[in-house]
Amino acid sequence: MSPYAHVTGWGMYVPQRILTNEDLAKIVETSDEWISSRTGIHQRHIASDSEDNVFMASEASLRALEVANVKPSEIDLIILATSSPEQFFPATACLVQDRVGASRAGAYDLLAACSGFIYAMNNAAQSIRSGAARTVLVIGVETLSHLVDWNDRATCILFGDGAGAFILQASEEPGGWLSGVMRSDGSGGDLLIYKVNRSRFPAEEKTHPADPLLNIHPYLRMDGKEVFRFATRVLGQVAIEALEKANLKLEDISIVIPHQANKRIIDSAMHYLNLPPERFFINVDRYGNTSTASIPIATCEALSAGKIKVGDNIVFVGFGAGLSWGASVVEWTGPFLTKRKVRPARLRFYARVRSVILRLLRRIDMFFWGRRNKDI
Repeated sequence: MSPYAHVTGWGMYVPQRILTNEDLAKIVETSDEWISSRTGIHQRHIASDSEDNVFMASEASLRALEVANVKPSEIDLIILATSSPEQFFPATACLVQDRVGASRAGAYDLLAACSGFIYAMNNAAQSIRSGAARTVLVIGVETLSHLVDWNDRATCILFGDGAGAFILQASEEPGGWLSGVMRSDGSGGDLLIYKVNRSRFPAEEKTHPADPLLNIHPYLRMDGKEVFRFATRVLGQVAIEALEKANLKLEDISIVIPHQANKRIIDSAMHYLNLPPERFFINVDRYGNTSTASIPIATCEALSAGKIKVGDNIVFVGFGAGLSWGASVVEWTGPFLTKRKVRPARLRFYARVRSVILRLLRRIDMFFWGRRNKDI
């Protein structure tokens, strides 16, 4: 019998700096009333130079490992979803693997925009269900403040930075991840876009007046009305589809945790599903749209607020650029019982020592390799 994939750990990290709507009104022509009435957002967290994706993802991961009481060496796979990687390669997931000391883990990044965490969680659960992995770390992390044009009030008001992580573990006990749905429609790819294609000209050249096609505006661009119409159409539909795959009905669901993009979009999903507000968890007012990080951050807060209990059926649902959308249905388990206690501070220390030793050994190895192979 295939093992079940249970969510046994969770953690989040958000930057210390808070940017309120009043702060934004000093930068662009806007106001708290204008932003909040259209989006439900009142503030968002903005990363400092020291709070990059690797740092935030590692902090969220260490907290998830602490909750699950899982050692980094037990992780088989790390899937990191992000729309704002620090670099194209190496994968941010590989740098997190080193930072947390996951010595046995494979690691890769997944780019599905704001749907990324749903996609990553479904992939992780399927890896466990197939027997390919026993313990998977799933991360959503964003520094979207680096991508937005702070002179464009249509986009800069929406996004915030942060990270969230889940630990998924295999068990013969029924429950955990029950179903997943992933969908896409590339015909709407131009509706929400951050275009970076520098392969056609040298990296140091930023503009090409003779060829307008090569002039790349290095900011996120969005057709807000079309994205709104798309999201309000698919969120409820994909939630129902995931429930049907799990052989559940709406009345079996304790709570829906949607991607925190816009309060009006979430309200539309409530209306479509005919569910009361208390069956949805919403925190977009305090974090803005953190893309791949929004669902795990909301889950951590829902747990802290006592909105989720062991045995609850939860629908995670999201949408994003691509166009992409998806949902997961999970029977909540919580940590497996264990007597040991994993401590993040100790994990940070051992991971740092391990990384230093590996770098040193690699330099020693290259030194002697070079002496043996002088003619190469």
